[in-house]
Amino acid sequence: MAKKESTLNNMFFTLLIISLISTALLSFVYIKTKSPIEKVTELKKNLAIKKVIPEFNNSPINECIKLPIKQLKGNDSITLDTLKIYLGKLNDSITGYAIETFSNEGFSGKIKLMVGFLPDGIIKTIEVIEQNETPGLGDKIYKTKSKFSLQFEGKNPQNFKIFVKKDGGDVDAITAATITSRAFCDAVRRAYDGFNYAKKLSNSN
Repeated sequence: MAKKESTLNNMFFTLLIISLISTALLSFVYIKTKSPIEKVTELKKNLAIKKVIPEFNNSPINECIKLPIKQLKGNDSITLDTLKIYLGKLNDSITGYAIETFSNEGFSGKIKLMVGFLPDGIIKTIEVIEQNETPGLGDKIYKTKSKFSLQFEGKNPQNFKIFVKKDGGDVDAITAATITSRAFCDAVRRAYDGFNYAKKLSNSN
C-alpha cells in the first residue's frame, strides 16, 4: 500500500513540475511576443488612418478619443466595445476623422473597420482592419476583392441611408453575403455616431 501511495505522490509531483515548467514557458513566450504584436497592430492602424483621411502632420494615435459603446441587456447595460476616434490635423486644423469601428453581427463574428470622414461628414474611404468572413463571399468587403465598399465613398450618412436595399437603405449588398453587408453597414453607422460625437467635442472647444 505504501508503495502505491509513493507512486501516486511521484506522479503528482511530476505532473506539478511539468505544469509549472509549461506555465513558465507560456509566460515567457507571451512576454516576448506581446510587444512585437502590439507594434504590428499599431503600425496597421497608422497605415489605415493614413489611407482614410487627408494629409495630416500630427500624430492621430496620440489624439485619440475613446467612446464606450453600451447596449441595454435586461435592466443593465453592457459595454460592447469602444470606438476609437483619431483626429487628423494639419497645422492645428482638423483635416479628417478616422473612426476605428466595429460590428458583432458578421456571419463569422466581429468585423472591424477604419472609416474616414471629412470635416463636413462625407465619407472619404473605408479600410477593413479585421474580419473572419467566408472567403469568396463575405471577404468581398475588401476593396481588392469587390467594389462593395467603394459605394460609400463621397457619401454623407445624413442623406445616404447606410442600410442594405433589402432593409430600405441605399446600399447594394454583396451577392450571397447579405449578413456581412448588414454588419458592414452597422459598423459604418456606428462610425458616423462617433464622428458626430467628436465633431460636437471639437466645436465646443
